[in-house]
Amino acid sequence: MQLSDFHYDLPAELIAQQPSAQRGDSRLLVVPAGSDHVLDRHFSDLSELLRPGDLLVFNDTRVLPARMYGEKEMGGKVEVLIERLVSPDLALAHIRASKSPKVGSRILIGGHTLIMEAREEALFRLRCDRGSFADLMQAHGHMPLPPYIERADTAVDLERYQTVFAQRPGAVAAPTAGLHFERRMLDRLARMGVESAHVTLHVGAGTFQPVRVQNLDQHRMHSEWLEVGAAAVDAVARTRARGGRVVAVGTTSVRSLETAAAGGQLRPYCGDTRLFIRPGYEFRVVDALLTNFHLPESTLLMLVCAFAGYDRTMAAYRHAVTAEYRFFSYGDAMFLEKAG
Repeated sequence: MQLSDFHYDLPAELIAQQPSAQRGDSRLLVVPAGSDHVLDRHFSDLSELLRPGDLLVFNDTRVLPARMYGEKEMGGKVEVLIERLVSPDLALAHIRASKSPKVGSRILIGGHTLIMEAREEALFRLRCDRGSFADLMQAHGHMPLPPYIERADTAVDLERYQTVFAQRPGAVAAPTAGLHFERRMLDRLARMGVESAHVTLHVGAGTFQPVRVQNLDQHRMHSEWLEVGAAAVDAVARTRARGGRVVAVGTTSVRSLETAAAGGQLRPYCGDTRLFIRPGYEFRVVDALLTNFHLPESTLLMLVCAFAGYDRTMAAYRHAVTAEYRFFSYGDAMFLEKAG
């Protein structure tokens, strides 16, 4: 398949610029298996779509206040977006400036100095002269809202661009399917017998980078760090034994589980992944998927098409546009069952 196969027309006014009034105040487009029809529901109806014995797999990454603004030592404004913390005082970052900084150059942020040590492909290797990047981001960082949200971040985003179950700092973009969940819903699902498990995938800014080749065989996925622990592996095994379904909350949970099962069997895994899931991929772990709507021609849309079927997914997206669903990070959600 070609990149252009994953294009769809999206009016700009359907891109959600603000979170809903409350978590869970969103619509839910249901794409059932074995049917060409979609169902317009509400996110609060999720409990009616799940069954006792199912397993929800959440990504517990925590978004860093990773965007910082400073200036070059010799003058000129700079925007730094941390991509990954290598150590407390060393990070890989994207930099926006009139001219790219050279090795040895310095960036000043709030009394701290960042020294550019090397280039690593599109990223810059930065060292903090004193203290840690965690402290620097806590004092001067902004929530790294996606580029399609055309406003500055606010205090509201500190809470709402973070899931209620976020635990492990390291992401520069939220696992957005999880943003819909409130504690009250999680408790209700647990009472009805739906189990939950957690994996970690630190979402990188590369998730927003466009695919630049028509021939998808030539696309190289960005790298992201993930961990699937023994507890999640055991939870999947228990679910299989009792006849339940593994329901991934978000494409990041899908990529985590499928990476850990790349050898043919789900095993604990810790490390980087460049797994590119597109139509033709054979899923080993996931039975159902809860996800937000994704950008045209994105690898995430390709993943959803691989999971639910290309024709069914693209038809569902066309319906969502006609029905004026809200799109992307702060938008509405979909519940999809795996194509037979």
